[in-house]
Amino acid sequence: MKPRIAPVSLLIAAALAGCGPRSNTEAPVAASASAPAAVPPGASASAIAPLPAGSNDFTALVKRVGPAVVNVTTVQTARPQPGMALPPGDPLSEFFRRFMPPPGQQPPQQAQGIGSGFVIDGEGHILTNAHVVADAEEVTVRLADSKREYKARVVGSDALTDVALLKVEAPNLPVAPIGHSAQLQPGEWVAAIGSPFGFANTITAGIVSATQRSLPDETYVPFIQTDVAVNPGNSGGPLLNMRGEVVGINSQIYSRSGGYMGISFAIPIDMAMEIAQQLKASGRVTRGRLGIGIQEVSEPLAQSFKLDSARGALVTAVEPDSPAARAGLVPGDVILSFGGQAVADATTLPRLVAGTKPGTEVPLEVWRNGAAATVKATVAQAPNPQVAQAAQPARGSAPKPAATQLGIAVSELPAAARRALGVPYGLVVEELQAGVARAGLQQGDVIVAVNGQRFASLEEFQRLAQAPAGGSVALLVRRGEASLFVPVPVGKG
Repeated sequence: MKPRIAPVSLLIAAALAGCGPRSNTEAPVAASASAPAAVPPGASASAIAPLPAGSNDFTALVKRVGPAVVNVTTVQTARPQPGMALPPGDPLSEFFRRFMPPPGQQPPQQAQGIGSGFVIDGEGHILTNAHVVADAEEVTVRLADSKREYKARVVGSDALTDVALLKVEAPNLPVAPIGHSAQLQPGEWVAAIGSPFGFANTITAGIVSATQRSLPDETYVPFIQTDVAVNPGNSGGPLLNMRGEVVGINSQIYSRSGGYMGISFAIPIDMAMEIAQQLKASGRVTRGRLGIGIQEVSEPLAQSFKLDSARGALVTAVEPDSPAARAGLVPGDVILSFGGQAVADATTLPRLVAGTKPGTEVPLEVWRNGAAATVKATVAQAPNPQVAQAAQPARGSAPKPAATQLGIAVSELPAAARRALGVPYGLVVEELQAGVARAGLQQGDVIVAVNGQRFASLEEFQRLAQAPAGGSVALLVRRGEASLFVPVPVGKG
């Protein structure tokens, strides 16, 4: 379980007495021994100087950086959930009619939450997590000395990276020095300062466990993983290296219980500052888009495509009239580089594309039909995130399954189902041997291509699926609305 840090409820008295539930999200941390970072442009004269090189004094770090860390308090209106209607004649209906307000007529309740943040310039801009201020009707920032408190305006928020930029009108704010997360290495000491459970200016320390960490359902952020203790309320607070420079924003924890379990994740400050600049300029973030579906290249898939190693991003689908379609990309292409930068794996490509300015023409090195080729694509602007609903196509009555040399039995996809899927031809997986099931193929998958090549009949599929015993072929399948390549061993049928 990887919960995102949720703002802490302001029921501190109840929490101290053990009477209230804890929020089950957390913030990450990261560290680095980078060169001292210059004070950001526009910083006030009270900006904090970086710690001396080689210092390992956490006391000095708290004294110098702590003043720039703030509490972020939010107020939201919690709308009542609609009640469940009771059937006519139910004995409880009269009780609810007399003593309970009808569903939808309960008065709305105000909910409060606490997170953390830090001042990044003398103009009063503050970085925090997007989920800390999500749906907030009122945001208040309190400085570490607990004597100054200001109403904050949300300049902009980006849910995909979980970064939000706030603005307060206040003079002489202490400013946190910004470091460089790209210089972080596993094993470096780092520290987090924030407000866990509302306890302001709390510091915890640990080491960087890993960098460039990819998490499920997180496409754009190469997280910093640490073992720094973070808890609800640390969200949005800084992760600091031993020079007292911010190298990350605490954002998530890995937890099976909702509490800290020794693994936390931080958003790299290099990425966060780029997002902050866009939010400051326009209030929103613009990302590039190619219009493709991709998956990881495994060793069996690399063998199927005659690629020297498991690298790159395998194209599984190309949207019609997209930049990828206009560039000539097709399912089965393996993108090896984007704009001259190597694509080590499938998680690398979305970050490179998203960080490219829309309208830019970019060369892509692709692996196609056993050889390298270069295509050029003009990156488009990504639309706002939308949730796609997947549904299995109606297959209708299928003919008797036919056995293949791959250890599977297939039947032709009916015409109505082909139209629903938007494919000219396909074979439905009806039965499969255990070895094929372990390879990842599933009953009900629709096979539409072999090693990137389409086929128009069962006979053509049988011919394309031939390979030396012990080898494998890559089957492009449709599974609901998703497309993916599955490597299937040959000679098992």
